[in-house]
Amino acid sequence: MRFVKTAFYATISLFIFFVLSSHAADVAKIGVVDLQRLLMTSDAGKAAQYELKKKGTAMEIDIKQKGGELEDLKNRFEREALVMNRDNRMEKEREYRIKVNDFKTLKQKYMAELKDLETQLVSHIRKDIIIVIEELGKKEGYLLIVDKAVAHYSPKAIEITDTLIQLYNETNKKKDSKN
Repeated sequence: MRFVKTAFYATISLFIFFVLSSHAADVAKIGVVDLQRLLMTSDAGKAAQYELKKKGTAMEIDIKQKGGELEDLKNRFEREALVMNRDNRMEKEREYRIKVNDFKTLKQKYMAELKDLETQLVSHIRKDIIIVIEELGKKEGYLLIVDKAVAHYSPKAIEITDTLIQLYNETNKKKDSKN
């Protein structure tokens, strides 16, 4: 009876050893990506930043020009206000307030346009990046790839941002050469 118990425990122990060792061989491969850095340093990200800056500069120049016109109008009105009759002065004040409101509306419109353009460009880049991340994950056997922004801690050894930037730039070059 003692021999049967010993054999039974030995068999169970061997079974558990083989099961645990077979699971231990499959190490979970996890990668961390800094999507913000990828957006800022990839070729497509730099192109998007350039486009945003160019559009923003054009809008800023227009706003400065319109602001200068408003300032000139205000100065002219202040000089002429003393010699104007009451009705003329009220009419000019009303025109000036309308132009100020139009100016504020234009600034808000430009800001909204710039924000929409940024959202559109970033969204397009993110879609492309996700495709590259999925391809890399399947090819390299990653169990999980997460954004660094949601990981409270991760060792540098599992960061794959540089690899993804390289792959993403290559993918974009191939895609651009086809078009």
